[in-house]
Amino acid sequence: MLKNFDNHTLEILILKHFPTEKSNITFYPITTGKFNESYIVKCRSRDLVLRIAPPQDIGLIFYEKNMMAQEPEIHRIVREKTSIPVPEIYVHDTSHSIIGSDYLIMEKIDGITATDAHFLKKNQWDNVLYQVGKHLRELHSITAEKYGYLGEHRPMESQKDWASAFMVMWNKMANQIVDVEGYSKVEGQFFTELLEKHIEIFEHNPPSSLLHMDIWHQNIILDRNGKVVGVVDWDRALWGDVEIEFAVLDYCGISEPPFWKGYGKERDTSESVQLRNVFYLLYEIKKYIIIYATRRYNPMTKEQYKNQVFRIAESIKQKNNL
Repeated sequence: MLKNFDNHTLEILILKHFPTEKSNITFYPITTGKFNESYIVKCRSRDLVLRIAPPQDIGLIFYEKNMMAQEPEIHRIVREKTSIPVPEIYVHDTSHSIIGSDYLIMEKIDGITATDAHFLKKNQWDNVLYQVGKHLRELHSITAEKYGYLGEHRPMESQKDWASAFMVMWNKMANQIVDVEGYSKVEGQFFTELLEKHIEIFEHNPPSSLLHMDIWHQNIILDRNGKVVGVVDWDRALWGDVEIEFAVLDYCGISEPPFWKGYGKERDTSESVQLRNVFYLLYEIKKYIIIYATRRYNPMTKEQYKNQVFRIAESIKQKNNL
């Protein structure tokens, strides 16, 4: 998927925006990224991070198309309205004058990812989750008037309520899975009807909160003592029901008791919340059918995700005697 640009091209790109750095710029690929092509850039007077968007014809999920475009505004909002440590974005270039992709150049945060912090003791890791909980409580206090993917990439029309927004998102995902032959048309219709039959549980009028939607170990930056010094990769940000963020946190192993202590609010475990959570989990997992049908082409893995999705969906159907 990635282009692996040569150093000369990357140096020209950096010097376009930071001409005083002259030359002898060194690039270190960030190998853990699964979407953008990213580099740590060591210049004469500063370190930077360069993130290059993938080609738009590689089988992107509907909300991934041009999603880098929303990051500068999201970073600005979060930096202005919270204490969450988010890097400053210096450059967002969409000119394609040097390379045929959009890219960002941003501040480099010194630290390591939580994935690499194997040396932390349990109490230190609990404290990491506590800090993440505090940060997300701050994030979720930022609200908007409309719902959905509201960023500059505009993958959908904004909606006046969450139920409408989630239905648009759900159906766009289902239709795209049909398009890439992950579902038959009949199977796609099954998922459309499944949500329609339960849409009333999404009419609970939640605030339209700003959601990160990709909090996992790789996107949490720590210092050697386990302090959270960075939260990165905001390109999947969404405005809507905080419960869908919680479903992603469940899937990524973040929503443990220390997280909730930091969040400062007990989780609602009512029946309607639990049912919504199953739909939100399905929304998170279904994307992998598209990913493994297209850019990470692997029919066997695609079928495994499809089977998992249907098992979860059938449990909803059986529980409610549909």
